[in-house]
Amino acid sequence: MFHYIKNRLYQLIPILLGITLLCFAIMYTATGDAIDVMEANQGVVYTEATKAQMRSELGLDKPFIIQYGLWLKNILSGDMGNSFVSGQPVFSTFMSKLPATILLTFSSIICTIIISIPLGIFSAINKNNIFDYIIRCCSFVGNSIPGFFLSLLLIYIFSLKLNLFPVINNSININSLILPTMTLTIAMSAKYTRQVRIIVLDELTKEYVLAARSRGIKESVILYKSVLKVCMLSFITLLSLSIGSLLGGTAIIESIFLWDGVGKMAVDAIIMRDYPIILAYVIWMSIIYVFINLFTDILYHYLDPRIRLSSKD
Repeated sequence: MFHYIKNRLYQLIPILLGITLLCFAIMYTATGDAIDVMEANQGVVYTEATKAQMRSELGLDKPFIIQYGLWLKNILSGDMGNSFVSGQPVFSTFMSKLPATILLTFSSIICTIIISIPLGIFSAINKNNIFDYIIRCCSFVGNSIPGFFLSLLLIYIFSLKLNLFPVINNSININSLILPTMTLTIAMSAKYTRQVRIIVLDELTKEYVLAARSRGIKESVILYKSVLKVCMLSFITLLSLSIGSLLGGTAIIESIFLWDGVGKMAVDAIIMRDYPIILAYVIWMSIIYVFINLFTDILYHYLDPRIRLSSKD
């Protein structure tokens, strides 16, 4: 197992380097350099001599590959630079937004699991009856509604009409958490309910299920002792991708609800062309996705003996 994890980690290093290089190249070729952006954001006017001095201090007068090397060296030493807008260290700014995103991710994933797995199983074991049609119809509608429209719809119903939750979130609390969690949960539950249904239906046709039925084993025992264990592998893969995107911050949802997480921070940084913040966000997204995929591979390797046996060949 240790050898497997070590090899996977070695494979992730060039992926992370490639992502950071590509993102840095995009920032480098953008219209206007960092000094021009700082001048516009701070509302001051620098002389050409001052601009030249600042470019020299930041290394912006050096070739692209040297700039990237200096930036990568600073990143590896823990220095992400300062924001062009606020002037605050990027790392501390990013870390101040991260707890809100983690809280929203945790609440959305828990609600999605609670809703989608039971509904998917119930729909599968009641295939083609009225309950199955209702669940499939609701999941189709939930999966089709755009996130921004669903957000506005929930705000209109629960905030404006019923006056249950605040329209604008001034702080991170339970009341402000409910609506963005509902928005993300509805969309993810609709998708995962259909996926769980399909996976369970596929497993119920396998030979080991038919053999268990022929031996007189109860249907509930077959379902919960055998079928669900196999289905969880596929469900974990699907869920891990959602965890990665949620930890990266759902930019549209966080912006609509003014949820002060990394997604909203990234949107604000893109609008203000705050390049250090954007680069920090890209690094975070890259790390999240590669390590979520690594964790999923390790979990597969542990749960599925076929993968362990093939890796030894």
